[in-house]
Amino acid sequence: MSDAGEFIDLSLQREASWRRAEQLQARLETEPAGSGLRFYGTSVGAVRGTVRDAGRRYPGLSRDEVTALSSELWGSALGGSGPGAAPVFERRLAAVVLLQANVKLLTNSDLTRLEGFIRQARVRDLVDPLAVDVVGPLVDGLDVLARVRADSVLDRWVREPDAWLRRAALLSPLLALRAGAGDWDRFLRHANEVLGEPGGTFDADGTAVRDAVSRVQAEMAKWRPELQFTSIGE
Repeated sequence: MSDAGEFIDLSLQREASWRRAEQLQARLETEPAGSGLRFYGTSVGAVRGTVRDAGRRYPGLSRDEVTALSSELWGSALGGSGPGAAPVFERRLAAVVLLQANVKLLTNSDLTRLEGFIRQARVRDLVDPLAVDVVGPLVDGLDVLARVRADSVLDRWVREPDAWLRRAALLSPLLALRAGAGDWDRFLRHANEVLGEPGGTFDADGTAVRDAVSRVQAEMAKWRPELQFTSIGE
């Protein structure tokens, strides 16, 4: 484990609470990947504070160092596949916060790593901030050529069988749309594609995708009521 990774992990454990861990487990075990996680019981505020402390303790991390540390935190606490090697929710959340804080360092090629995280996460508490606060700002910060390539990646996510990748693609433009920018027509195309016709390919995938569409609709109703959701052919 790297020095920064060890510092973050030990700090998270010092802030642990067995009662909070039990509450988290009870809430998240209903998610597809929730039952495969371990929990320290560290509060979200403490996770964010730990990542800030790590940034002060290890300043000037490069893109490669940030992405390597995020992968280290994302993996199991002990490594390997033996007992106790299950990934820890708070470590994964710390990886998300680390990427949020350093999103300006990320490039188009980092979408591959983020795709892997989303495929493995499969809980809203991790997928949603990755999509909204990392993938979206990353793509919005790219130059024209890199943006075209990134958009093609998101187009592929929308067509993936994995509902969580489709959810991430739908939620990724949320900050830009809320701020008065973003491409509403593109979101509509994606939303209509993943929702499909009743009984269609994507309709039986449960609530992960439909909930993402509903969330964006609710946000736009609040912040940009002039944007209307329209179905294919309308």
